[in-house]
Amino acid sequence: MSQLDLDPRSGAGSLAESVQRIPLWLVLLLVLGLSAVILVASSENYSDIASFISQGIKFTIILSVLGYALALVLGLIIGLGRLSTNPIIYALSTLYVEVFRGVPILVVIFYVAFVVGPTVGLRSDMTRAIVALGLVYGAYLAEVYRAGIQAIPKGQREAAAALGLSGVQTMRYIILPQAMRIILPPLGNDFIAILKDSSLASVLGVVELTHMTRRYVSRTFDTFGGWTIAALLYLSMTLILSMAVRALEHYSEPTGQHQK
Repeated sequence: MSQLDLDPRSGAGSLAESVQRIPLWLVLLLVLGLSAVILVASSENYSDIASFISQGIKFTIILSVLGYALALVLGLIIGLGRLSTNPIIYALSTLYVEVFRGVPILVVIFYVAFVVGPTVGLRSDMTRAIVALGLVYGAYLAEVYRAGIQAIPKGQREAAAALGLSGVQTMRYIILPQAMRIILPPLGNDFIAILKDSSLASVLGVVELTHMTRRYVSRTFDTFGGWTIAALLYLSMTLILSMAVRALEHYSEPTGQHQK
């Protein structure tokens, strides 16, 4: 084992390098976006927008986080199903992925809200939107999990079997910990995508950022101010997440590659 691997500071150094590698233009764009939002929102002409926007941001974050949490669980289950040697499990998992990746998200939202929701007792529009987003992104995350697991050399499974580990133990203790380093950056990118797609929940009346902006605009007729602030807020949130993903991508590289 190299001296670099034994250095306890290597993890912190890698993280610091990850932050330093964030492009300057990305940082400047984020600062400009946040500054514009603060300046406009603090203006007397836009004194009413703060109450609308703050509530919208709160529910946008809740919707995105809960929808993504559901997608993470579904994605792992379906991803493992896509790797199954059982033909029935493999076929059902593949069917799930193809269906939810092939149908537009808005159609899935309407279907869950007005067909599935009343049937299974999903009463609130927020819950229906969370389920819809989770189902769709579960299909995308399933492929992320599958690709990450398949990237681990088969020899490690064979070695684990030779040591007497079961298939479940091999997956839990050997394969998944290594695969996580590969799949973390794509998972971050999908969280950015679900944050933006959460705006589609406004069609159900969920009081997220887009819906609250529409309410503000319909009340004040200030289309420029309302939608400009909404766009800048979405941009700021996605830029923050993009910076985190970039840092994560570099941090998840093998240790030796950080020194290049």
